[in-house]
Amino acid sequence: PYENENENVEERPSPVQVVVVAGSSTADTCHDLKSGFMEKRVQDLILAPPYLDTKFDSRSKFDPAVKVTHPDLVSSDDYDLYIGLKWSSLLTIRSISSFLQASADISAAAASPRNQEPLASGEDGDGTTVTVNNQPSSPFLIPSFVRVSYVSEENNKVAKWRMHGDFFHPAAWEVCKDSFDVTWIPDSLSGNGGVSGICYDQSHASYESVQRRLGGEDGDNDCGQWWIYMAEEQMSLNPEVYANEVSAPIVQGGGNQFWMLTEKHRQEVLKVKVCEHNAESDKALDKCGQNPQAVIPLGDMESFLVNFTPNTALGKKHTLGRRPGYSKEDERERDRDLVRERKQLKGQEDIEKALFDYTVYPAALFRKDATLKAARARDAILTKPENKDEENLGPKTVKSSYYDVTIKKPREATLGWCQSIARKGLCSLYGQYFRESADKRCMEACGLKKNWTAI
Repeated sequence: PYENENENVEERPSPVQVVVVAGSSTADTCHDLKSGFMEKRVQDLILAPPYLDTKFDSRSKFDPAVKVTHPDLVSSDDYDLYIGLKWSSLLTIRSISSFLQASADISAAAASPRNQEPLASGEDGDGTTVTVNNQPSSPFLIPSFVRVSYVSEENNKVAKWRMHGDFFHPAAWEVCKDSFDVTWIPDSLSGNGGVSGICYDQSHASYESVQRRLGGEDGDNDCGQWWIYMAEEQMSLNPEVYANEVSAPIVQGGGNQFWMLTEKHRQEVLKVKVCEHNAESDKALDKCGQNPQAVIPLGDMESFLVNFTPNTALGKKHTLGRRPGYSKEDERERDRDLVRERKQLKGQEDIEKALFDYTVYPAALFRKDATLKAARARDAILTKPENKDEENLGPKTVKSSYYDVTIKKPREATLGWCQSIARKGLCSLYGQYFRESADKRCMEACGLKKNWTAI
């Protein structure tokens, strides 16, 4: 890439550019953590929008590839990746790799020929299948991150006796089981070599083995993967929760403390923002396209849980009315009243507070809840009306082979291995094997099986 091969290595421009947001002149505002200054500044540096007084006659005259605001950040190459993070979050190669893979997966779905048409009858009514295409009305999905911190399962005294590493688990505090839904996106798998739709591109080397894997007696013949769809905003603690209200995250359901955009994402976000800024009527606003929405691939979920290193967030109360699960706050209050009425926790106020006032959402539980939401959603669709039983909440037609097990029937070893593989991020890292070979054993753990396991 360098014109002069003899050039001194120290003088070459670095492929990684680190930009510090605040200087001495803005330090006061920056340290007011409720002001949202820091968050807004990071967004402006990454998006590099045109100046506010610039007016464009139409979308065609605005070129998002041209950056005008920051002379030191002028590159807009296709392979550019932008990462906005606070100093306290841990950035890993794994999270970058998984973000790029998930972005390629969504691009592959958007380019799929069958997703350009409306869903076939019967599919759109299932409430879980969503197609993504290149139309302005299509959902605009960007992979996003959730922060986690380490929490010990044991109280202080026991932890002093046995400080084993395996009693510490990453847990989120900004989301809970009511913060997300799950959705199946057809054809959302990309193979090696840029964006290549292995579900539909017949020229791809792996196309035939993917089709073989989907076929057979237990094949449900749909290629794609399950995605966690963040239905609520992530609810931080004080003061960040106020900063997020002043400067909302770019991606709905994403975070301000750790996020990424590719150059393609940046240009699309900017087109929508500029169009909204210049829109003079509601009709013009409707033509601007969708705002970006946060998603996480179910099979590679742990790669999108970012370690927040200070470990100070867990076990703190959220500000009243600003906590995860806010869309179902009334139901939670009803549950709490019911527990009080039944005197189930009589004289155990500390347990009641732990259950209802604090959010500690372990990563393992996040995966379990998301998997079961997906499995139950398909079960509800595939179960015939005459077999439905309102009293019995368990699965009727299809189940998750890993989570839906009885005490009498222990799990076979392969399921545990597949879970371990998925949680270490290998479904994505070794995607060439887990996605593109005919091996079906880890399809469920990797979030690739639409109809789960028949009962």
